[in-house]
Amino acid sequence: MARAQFQKGQKVWVESVGVWAQIEQVNPVWAKGFDEPVRITYDVGLGREFAGAELQLPAEDHAAAGALGDWRILRARNKWQDAADCAHHPFPGSYPVVVTDKADWGGWRVPGAEYDRDPQRIEFQSRLIAAAPELMDLARELLASVAEAPDDAPPETVRLARRAQTMLRRITDVLAPPPEVARQGSADASAPMETEA
Repeated sequence: MARAQFQKGQKVWVESVGVWAQIEQVNPVWAKGFDEPVRITYDVGLGREFAGAELQLPAEDHAAAGALGDWRILRARNKWQDAADCAHHPFPGSYPVVVTDKADWGGWRVPGAEYDRDPQRIEFQSRLIAAAPELMDLARELLASVAEAPDDAPPETVRLARRAQTMLRRITDVLAPPPEVARQGSADASAPMETEA
């Protein structure tokens, strides 16, 4: 027997189409003699019905939420070019490395050839990436501020809070299969493989 994995109005990722959609209707398929539906499909407004295995739920990435910490830019020595060969760079003889770990390693780096092609752009990207945790905190504070008194907030602030909420969802929502499909997949992986004789 089948059980509904999603409910009407729920946001899902439709993998085969590559878009987010909302469940518009849950369609059970009944068979004579059974008390429960034998299969359930979902109408998400894309022209056909989808099985539960074709849809995924957004899931909060708890590991990333608390792992931001202190991101910072360090300068690494350019081993491939002398300072005289790259005088056009903002910091000749070095390139930026954004570290996201307290031990000064891990994070974001760029290949030397790419840095040499457009050092100003790479320097800007490194500053933006290093500021990302603070910008994320700012977006959360904006949301909290509007949530305290949504009726008193100016319309422009409400609009900005909605944009911040959309941006934060893109960062924190991670695709995950529905719980029933995930259990099924792990059971299939642990089952012994059959071989042909």
